[in-house]
Amino acid sequence: MLYLLDANTLIDAKRDYYPIHRVPEFWEWLGFHGQQGSIKIPIEVYEEFSDKAKDDKKDDLAIWAEQAEVKKALLFEEEAEQDLVARITYGGYVANPTDDELKKIGRDPFLLSYALKDLENRCIVTTEASKPSRKGANRHIPNVCKDFGILCINNFQMIKEMNFSTSWNNI
Repeated sequence: MLYLLDANTLIDAKRDYYPIHRVPEFWEWLGFHGQQGSIKIPIEVYEEFSDKAKDDKKDDLAIWAEQAEVKKALLFEEEAEQDLVARITYGGYVANPTDDELKKIGRDPFLLSYALKDLENRCIVTTEASKPSRKGANRHIPNVCKDFGILCINNFQMIKEMNFSTSWNNI
């Protein structure tokens, strides 16, 4: 299975439960599985956390992400297919989106389009929770994934499925 990560999986992990300086094993584990080809991050998503912050200072996640070995390991080497991105955008969010709606939808259609390309072997990982009542540009990834038959799990499910442990590299 190829796990395609949403930016929030890394942003939330860094902020809430696996700070880079306190649990470096998690970040090493991500890099290892990126090298193995089982965890990847599309460029459109990578840019969400690797860009500079508002004050022109990079946070720990951006600094980690810009390391050559991390980028090489985790960056997905595939280009988005525009017809799949359009299919997700117009069929999963809004049929005729305004510029504001496109801004609100963000890069999620790119992420989902990569999984749509191979439904049996690709899975989206996000910290977004299902909220079926949300409509249009406010829809959450798990709900759009469900509409398209895309596998979608949260980061804790991925960690369990891939058997992460802080002693993962000693096993």
